Amino acid sequence: MKKALTIAGSDCSGGAGIQADLKTFSAHGVFGMSAVVSVVAENTSRVIAVEDVSPQMVGQQIDAVYEDIGTDAVKIGMLSTGALMKTVAAKLDQYRPANVVIDPVMYAKNGAPLMDPDAIDALIKYILPRADLITPNIPEAEKIAGMKIADEKDMEQAAKLIIKMGCSQVLIKGGHFQGDALDLLYDGREFFRFSSPRINTKNTHGTGCTLSSAIAANLALGCPMKDAVEKAKNYVTTAIEHALPIGKGHGPTHHFYDLYLHGLRR
Repeated sequence: MKKALTIAGSDCSGGAGIQADLKTFSAHGVFGMSAVVSVVAENTSRVIAVEDVSPQMVGQQIDAVYEDIGTDAVKIGMLSTGALMKTVAAKLDQYRPANVVIDPVMYAKNGAPLMDPDAIDALIKYILPRADLITPNIPEAEKIAGMKIADEKDMEQAAKLIIKMGCSQVLIKGGHFQGDALDLLYDGREFFRFSSPRINTKNTHGTGCTLSSAIAANLALGCPMKDAVEKAKNYVTTAIEHALPIGKGHGPTHHFYDLYLHGLRR
């Protein structure tokens, strides 16, 4: 069985973060492991509190995985401080895992900050150069690229700027725009577009976490990047289409909808 590690924050309400990642890995038939970097007290409506795990403990969790099991892919989500970023970067250098997917989580679905604004430079310096793929949404891409993104041409320009920071490929997610949900993948030479009809639902909690972990799972299963992104886009679209009306705010997506209907397929 292929194995994937998520290094991210914990969402006690189960819709985002490590909980979403582990569900997504399982839905793809991949064995999931986790290194918790922050404990987030949140629900579908608000973030109540965030408490970071010490960088030393984060490093030891990663050590525990690699001294015994190893990985076929790594998904990295919420890293709230520069100190945590330095620790994770050092462990990536130590273990040299394949298929590193970075979701640069900066805000919760309700807009609450999950990354220290002063840590953007650390993200660019320590994390981006170690990514096989980075998956920012529009606001995150604006912060990283240092430019306003108003249309598809701006997405292309931002992708070119971000890839110069050292990552291998970048996927800018266009979910914040109106109209169809268009995501743009850039490999340094060519652009690839992935579009799906916009689904009229407020229940989109954890969609970014789910997409990036689905890409990581598909990479672990041996898919080339373009195919991994396409499969993950289809997976998350289905999860949103059948999202669960749980909670009073932005409910979670349905990570297991297709699995419940059809069982695990290859």
